[in-house]
This record gives sequence, structure tokens and C-alpha cells, in this order.
Amino acid sequence: MPWNWRYETAAGRPAANSLPEETFTTQSDAESWLGENWRGLLDQGVDQVTLYEDDQLVYGPMSLHPR
Repeated sequence: MPWNWRYETAAGRPAANSLPEETFTTQSDAESWLGENWRGLLDQGVDQVTLYEDDQLVYGPMSLHPR
């Protein structure tokens, strides 16, 4: 099953369509990718992300803003 991130605004709406649509083979790969790319996503207007395995919610939303 593919893993992917849903990019969202702070209001929970989908973020801009020009964002990368990455698909991962494992949860670990998805989380590693996010760890390397969260600042760029934040700069592009993504406030939070939600992780899905296929169409199943795994967790989220999770804020990208530093505390």
C-alpha cells in the first residue's frame, strides 16, 4: 500500500496544488522525507500535514510550525 502526505492549511483545507505529490513504500520513508522537507513545505504555505496509507488515515493533522 502506498503512503502519502496530505498538505493542509491551518484551517484544514488542501494547500496549493503546486506541491510535490510524493508516494512512499513505507511509513518510515514518508516520515524521513517529511523530516527533510518540512521547512520547504512551510515556506510554500503548508501549515499542517496528515499521513495516509492508501486511503486510510494514519495520523494527523500535524503542524509544521515550530513551537
